[in-house]
Amino acid sequence: MDFDGLFSNFGELTTTGLTQGAIYALVALGYTLVYGVLRLINFAHSEVFIAGAFAALWTWNGFGLDQNSQVAGIGSILFYLLVAMLVAAIASAGTATVIERVAYRPLRKRNAPPLAFLITAIGASIVISEAFGIWTRRLPQGAPSLVSTKPLFSIFGVPIDAVQLLTIGAALVMMIALDLFINRSRVGRGIRAVAQDANTAALMGVNKDRIILMVFIAGGAMAGVAGLLYDVRIGTLTYSVGFLLGLKAFTAAVLGGIGNLRGALVGGLLLGVVENYASGLFGSQWKDAAAFAVLVVLLMFRPTGLLGESLGRARA
Repeated sequence: MDFDGLFSNFGELTTTGLTQGAIYALVALGYTLVYGVLRLINFAHSEVFIAGAFAALWTWNGFGLDQNSQVAGIGSILFYLLVAMLVAAIASAGTATVIERVAYRPLRKRNAPPLAFLITAIGASIVISEAFGIWTRRLPQGAPSLVSTKPLFSIFGVPIDAVQLLTIGAALVMMIALDLFINRSRVGRGIRAVAQDANTAALMGVNKDRIILMVFIAGGAMAGVAGLLYDVRIGTLTYSVGFLLGLKAFTAAVLGGIGNLRGALVGGLLLGVVENYASGLFGSQWKDAAAFAVLVVLLMFRPTGLLGESLGRARA
């Protein structure tokens, strides 16, 4: 164990961990929303993330930008980012809508057992992933360098760059907006009502199918923004990258308390930091193993996760 490496790079490991954890948290919101309402683990959500990531990348390609492009000027950078973010959110929300309509709604109509939903989710995940693999010929796709990685300032000697600020800032804004939407809007009240008792909510006039669709759309939009942030931060995208990232996002949702929106934020940030600390202490080859080891250890002592509050009982 390299304690010297951990302590000497503690600041850098923390900032990069929070940056990666913010992406996990955004994707985890989709898992926690769907589970909170349907008690369903939507394993196809990782491909919803991939749809948004590729949509952002192809949007930039449509403007004539490739992996070798450099964009100058704050106005141009913001324009490309905002347009790609909108397209990514729409693409992911659309993908999530198709999954809900085609894969899950027919099963709900037939009162299928939970195992059927799980198998369908895995099948939908593989189909979408392979479709992207065929489309891209399984080759990595490069994103343009829109945001500079040069340090802007330092905090206690730790350099902070624009990519880190953009990733963490955008993730926090999106998560706060979703939290307000769930807890303050009329649709949000419907979501919480269905999550708490779907049959009673239906008797009170809540359209269950419409609420479930809104849940998939909201979770998909969050995953689309996460896809864009992944493109900006990593710079290279492959069709299969969603598998491991999706598992980690699901782990983050469970860590924070699946079904809890604020728990997804806590779990995502915690997971990102812990796996970075593990890579500094044990080596980068242990990064992924440490992330899931933390999940096992935590659930041994707190099976409901850190916050452990259901979506149906959440309050602003």
